[in-house]
Amino acid sequence: MREPSVRGAETGMATVRRRFRVVLVKPSHYDDDGYVIRWYRSPMPANSLASVYALVADCAERNVLGPDVDIDVTAIDETNTRLRIDRIIADFRRAGSFGFVGLVGVQSNQYPRALDIARPLRAAGIPVVLGGFHVSGMLAMFPNVMADLQEALDMGIALFAGEAEGRMDQVLRDAADNRLRPIYNFIEDLPPLEGSIVPFLPGNTVRRTLGNVTTFDAGRGCPFQCSFCTIINVQGRKSRRRSPDDVERILRANWQQGVDRFFITDDNFARNKDWEPILDRIIELRERDGMDVRFLIQVDTLCHKIPNFVAKAKRAGVTRIFIGLENINPDNLSAAKKRQNKITEYRKMMLAWKEVGIWTYAGYILGFPNDTPERVRQDIEIIKRELPVDVLEFFFLTPLPGSEDHKTLWSKGVAMDPDLNKYDLEHALTAHPHMSKAEWEKLYQDAWRIYYTPAHVATILRRAKASGVNIFRLAQIILWFSQSPAIERVHPLQGGILRLKRRDERRSILPVEPWWRFYPHLVWESAVKQARFAYQGWRLYRIYRTVAAEPAGYTDQAMAPVIDEEEDSLELFTHTQAARDAVDHARKVKTLTASPA
Repeated sequence: MREPSVRGAETGMATVRRRFRVVLVKPSHYDDDGYVIRWYRSPMPANSLASVYALVADCAERNVLGPDVDIDVTAIDETNTRLRIDRIIADFRRAGSFGFVGLVGVQSNQYPRALDIARPLRAAGIPVVLGGFHVSGMLAMFPNVMADLQEALDMGIALFAGEAEGRMDQVLRDAADNRLRPIYNFIEDLPPLEGSIVPFLPGNTVRRTLGNVTTFDAGRGCPFQCSFCTIINVQGRKSRRRSPDDVERILRANWQQGVDRFFITDDNFARNKDWEPILDRIIELRERDGMDVRFLIQVDTLCHKIPNFVAKAKRAGVTRIFIGLENINPDNLSAAKKRQNKITEYRKMMLAWKEVGIWTYAGYILGFPNDTPERVRQDIEIIKRELPVDVLEFFFLTPLPGSEDHKTLWSKGVAMDPDLNKYDLEHALTAHPHMSKAEWEKLYQDAWRIYYTPAHVATILRRAKASGVNIFRLAQIILWFSQSPAIERVHPLQGGILRLKRRDERRSILPVEPWWRFYPHLVWESAVKQARFAYQGWRLYRIYRTVAAEPAGYTDQAMAPVIDEEEDSLELFTHTQAARDAVDHARKVKTLTASPA
């Protein structure tokens, strides 16, 4: 047992206090060689880590374990911080294992790493609580505890499903009393967000990210029904949101510690029912109080039709948006229940963002049932010519645990790769009707090269320059997105600056490499990667310099204003029968809803 602290000497009475230790870890993920993916600087912290940290800190402030117990909480993001399990074990032993380790926001691809972290902790008698999208999604979609969750339960890990607002007091008290439940299941009882404790991470954690960026959710839930999505089954389809006062508290708390860049993690901020009062409050903070806060948000392909949405997003400091474009084949969109995506609106939507100088990230999924390698390559070329997308990123169609797709395939007995570490949207996990696994994986690598050719990168920068975007910053992002898959062999969203790899941080099912093989290979690999990045950066810089020196006024087919006649000429609308049918349907709807003269 550790020696308890003694306070209260100034009153002449000794007060024996205990220290309840809470270590919150956002696990990383293993690469294909079995090593933890960790960087000197990673993109941004997880909102789940910020949410749980703030909830535990609130418990500490309210002394929920009594006046004689100090609650110490530490947040560790493993994507940029080395996790010293040996030190955690030693610290807990000094405290008599009074506390717990929380594995926070664990996604399916992070689940194997989470169990490897938990295994030595449990062997040392340290309580472990594991939560996140994998646990929540599996318990939401299946009536019985599946084998992967049972493995955790057999290790003595407590599982937490659902959201922690209003429940953290109970978990801390149970842990303090050494009676953690095997499962805390709140998936059917989603808490309100307005007035709840807001997400927050201390500055020393945020400063380990690129660009000093942190995250928060202004709302949860999505009204749409995309079959590949886990959000709707974990956070529900009903909009729950924070108030403008809540958002202001988040911004002010971070502003005071020098953090002014944010990713609002709402799966679709445009469908947050309070988007307008929230943006109005942010506009007030920027224009009245001089808080130069800036944002990346996620929106849908119809958000431009919401009156004032684009204009107010610009005034509120939104500089980038992410759009789930997913595909340009209406048959594929329909098969995935992505019916809200209308290809007839794609150009209007992207041009609306271009007009206010906000650049677009768009996600594109490879492997829908109607895809073939030839068809996908043609579709990417159409996007390059006819849609003014800035950054396009590619994903495998993945049956994520917690999604309708996963449950359907499992129920039908369709073979899926059993290795959860591969459920990262970067691997082919099940059979495809028109492609072999090798063809599908080659298509994924080819897609990045096809989109980010030197000629098209120049086009992207010219379009951005014509829209008033900082093209030097955009060029840096293009370098990251275009080269991460080829050089680092990870998706850009898992990338970072300077990969940090340790011999002893390898997946438990793989052997530890001998030092004489590991270190020479690491040195050579690092040198080659840095050389390749430097060379590609030099090439891209030359493109940037050329574009920067060109006169203003660039335009092309993608930048041209939308006209009715283009629906009969652009390949976006004519390349498949499904596209032509979508155009006909849009015309019929327009005719039926037109106001009488």
